[in-house]
Amino acid sequence: MSWLLLTGAGLLEIVWAVALKQAGGFTRFWPSLIGIVSAIVSFVMLSLALKQLPVGTAYAVWVGIGALGVALAGIVTLGESASPMRLGLLALILIGVIGLKLVEA
Repeated sequence: MSWLLLTGAGLLEIVWAVALKQAGGFTRFWPSLIGIVSAIVSFVMLSLALKQLPVGTAYAVWVGIGALGVALAGIVTLGESASPMRLGLLALILIGVIGLKLVEA
Protein backbone atom coordinates (compact mmCIF):
# COMPACT_ATOMS: atom_id res chain seq x y z
CA MET A 1 0.00 0.00 0.00
CA SER A 2 2.85 2.40 0.79
CA TRP A 3 4.29 1.94 -2.73
CA LEU A 4 0.89 2.82 -4.23
CA LEU A 5 0.74 5.95 -2.09
CA LEU A 6 4.26 6.88 -3.12
CA THR A 7 3.50 6.32 -6.81
CA GLY A 8 0.35 8.43 -6.53
CA ALA A 9 2.31 11.16 -4.76
CA GLY A 10 4.88 11.14 -7.56
CA LEU A 11 2.19 11.35 -10.22
CA LEU A 12 0.59 14.28 -8.41
CA GLU A 13 3.97 15.97 -8.38
CA ILE A 14 3.75 15.96 -12.18
CA VAL A 15 0.27 17.50 -12.01
CA TRP A 16 1.25 20.32 -9.69
CA ALA A 17 4.42 21.20 -11.56
CA VAL A 18 2.65 21.38 -14.92
CA ALA A 19 -0.29 23.27 -13.37
CA LEU A 20 2.05 25.84 -11.85
CA LYS A 21 3.72 26.30 -15.25
CA GLN A 22 0.27 27.12 -16.63
CA ALA A 23 -0.60 29.35 -13.64
CA GLY A 24 1.63 32.17 -14.84
CA GLY A 25 3.00 33.10 -11.42
CA PHE A 26 -0.36 32.51 -9.73
CA THR A 27 -2.12 34.95 -12.06
CA ARG A 28 -4.53 32.32 -13.41
CA PHE A 29 -6.98 30.95 -10.84
CA TRP A 30 -7.73 27.38 -11.96
CA PRO A 31 -4.21 26.27 -12.78
CA SER A 32 -3.05 27.85 -9.52
CA LEU A 33 -5.73 26.04 -7.52
CA ILE A 34 -5.00 22.72 -9.22
CA GLY A 35 -1.29 23.19 -8.55
CA ILE A 36 -1.71 24.03 -4.87
CA VAL A 37 -4.26 21.30 -4.13
CA SER A 38 -2.33 18.60 -5.97
CA ALA A 39 0.89 19.64 -4.18
CA ILE A 40 -0.80 19.36 -0.79
CA VAL A 41 -2.28 15.95 -1.61
CA SER A 42 1.08 14.80 -2.97
CA PHE A 43 2.84 15.79 0.28
CA VAL A 44 0.18 14.05 2.37
CA MET A 45 0.50 10.86 0.32
CA LEU A 46 4.31 11.02 0.60
CA SER A 47 4.09 11.44 4.36
CA LEU A 48 1.78 8.42 4.64
CA ALA A 49 4.14 6.32 2.52
CA LEU A 50 7.02 7.35 4.79
CA LYS A 51 5.39 5.49 7.67
CA GLN A 52 6.61 2.24 6.13
CA LEU A 53 9.32 3.14 3.60
CA PRO A 54 12.85 4.40 4.23
CA VAL A 55 12.99 8.16 3.81
CA GLY A 56 15.93 8.12 1.38
CA THR A 57 14.31 5.60 -0.92
CA ALA A 58 10.85 7.15 -0.75
CA TYR A 59 12.09 10.66 -1.40
CA ALA A 60 14.32 9.57 -4.28
CA VAL A 61 11.45 7.66 -5.91
CA TRP A 62 9.00 10.54 -5.36
CA VAL A 63 11.38 13.06 -6.89
CA GLY A 64 12.35 10.64 -9.67
CA ILE A 65 8.75 10.02 -10.71
CA GLY A 66 8.06 13.74 -10.63
CA ALA A 67 11.20 14.76 -12.50
CA LEU A 68 10.78 12.11 -15.17
CA GLY A 69 7.08 12.83 -15.57
CA VAL A 70 7.46 16.60 -15.73
CA ALA A 71 10.27 16.32 -18.26
CA LEU A 72 8.19 13.99 -20.44
CA ALA A 73 5.13 16.24 -20.09
CA GLY A 74 7.28 19.17 -21.20
CA ILE A 75 8.48 17.23 -24.22
CA VAL A 76 5.03 15.98 -25.22
CA THR A 77 2.85 19.00 -24.44
CA LEU A 78 5.14 22.03 -24.31
CA GLY A 79 7.51 21.29 -27.18
CA GLU A 80 10.62 21.04 -25.01
CA SER A 81 13.76 19.39 -26.35
CA ALA A 82 13.76 15.62 -26.87
CA SER A 83 17.44 15.29 -27.69
CA PRO A 84 18.99 11.84 -27.46
CA MET A 85 21.15 12.96 -24.53
CA ARG A 86 18.15 14.27 -22.59
CA LEU A 87 16.15 11.09 -23.25
CA GLY A 88 19.12 8.96 -22.21
CA LEU A 89 19.48 10.84 -18.94
CA LEU A 90 15.75 10.52 -18.29
CA ALA A 91 16.11 6.78 -18.87
CA LEU A 92 18.76 6.72 -16.14
CA ILE A 93 16.29 8.32 -13.73
CA LEU A 94 13.74 5.64 -14.64
CA ILE A 95 16.30 2.90 -14.09
CA GLY A 96 17.14 4.39 -10.70
CA VAL A 97 13.49 4.53 -9.62
CA ILE A 98 12.89 0.93 -10.71
CA GLY A 99 16.11 -0.19 -9.03
CA LEU A 100 15.13 1.43 -5.73
CA LYS A 101 11.74 -0.27 -5.86
CA LEU A 102 13.38 -3.66 -6.49
CA VAL A 103 15.87 -3.18 -3.66
CA GLU A 104 13.15 -2.24 -1.17
CA ALA A 105 10.61 -4.87 -2.30
